[in-house]
Amino acid sequence: MSLTVEVAAKTDVGCVRTNNEDNLGYDSRYGIYVVCDGMGGQAAGEVASKMGVDTVLTYFREAAKTHKYPQVGEQVEGVSDRANRLGSAIRLANEAIYQAAVKHVAHSGMGATIVSVLVDSGFFSVGHAGDSRIYLVRAGTLQQITRDHSLVMEQVRRGLITLEEANASEMQNIIIRALGPEEKVVPDLDDMMALPGDILLLCSDGLTRHVPDDSLLEIIQGTVTLQLMADRLIEAAREGGGSDNITCLVIRFVALSWWKRILRRLFGGGSPKWQNSI
Repeated sequence: MSLTVEVAAKTDVGCVRTNNEDNLGYDSRYGIYVVCDGMGGQAAGEVASKMGVDTVLTYFREAAKTHKYPQVGEQVEGVSDRANRLGSAIRLANEAIYQAAVKHVAHSGMGATIVSVLVDSGFFSVGHAGDSRIYLVRAGTLQQITRDHSLVMEQVRRGLITLEEANASEMQNIIIRALGPEEKVVPDLDDMMALPGDILLLCSDGLTRHVPDDSLLEIIQGTVTLQLMADRLIEAAREGGGSDNITCLVIRFVALSWWKRILRRLFGGGSPKWQNSI
């Protein structure tokens, strides 16, 4: 069965901060969707997150022109070529942010989390580093398909503290893997098959810190249009305190009707749809 995607996104400064260090971008022509959450003082977080999004999008736009996908870093065994392309784009973004921080003293130590999805027909790959998350909503259930690269969640995985203790910890903001702080980064990569009706939520921790999983599922299931869904998710985080910037990007997989399949064959998919926003 042929699938297509619908997408909507929104970012918000929240209720406490005066600047937005989150960034999102997507280009549906190439099936690439990205959310970054910046880290670093003196607006360096904004710079890092924008560089992260821009570098990943540019990688796929340039590759589409030459039909060549440069391998950056080592190829990962056990995942698809599609996932390895996403890994290369993430490593390239890490290099760009790291080098910029080395060259500019004001940006020293800057970094960004990243969650990204690369869609190809009925399949998608996931690549991420940091504590921003991707959720899959399928058949009435919500599943986190990324793993938080944070100190407290690593302690939870090792059985040193409970999830409740992690959620109450003052060390929640300590990230153990991200774009920029180190010369190299090892992104987590995975492949999945999409089903009609699947919804992916890419979000920064400004959303998940204030909206529990059951509320996320209730909002997603109770909203028809994706843009309204994004609006309601942002509002829920603001109502919960809005202590950080809030960003969400939602993707829905939809079965392609027979007449749309014919149009796609005739006209190559129609006009491109893309966005890159701070």
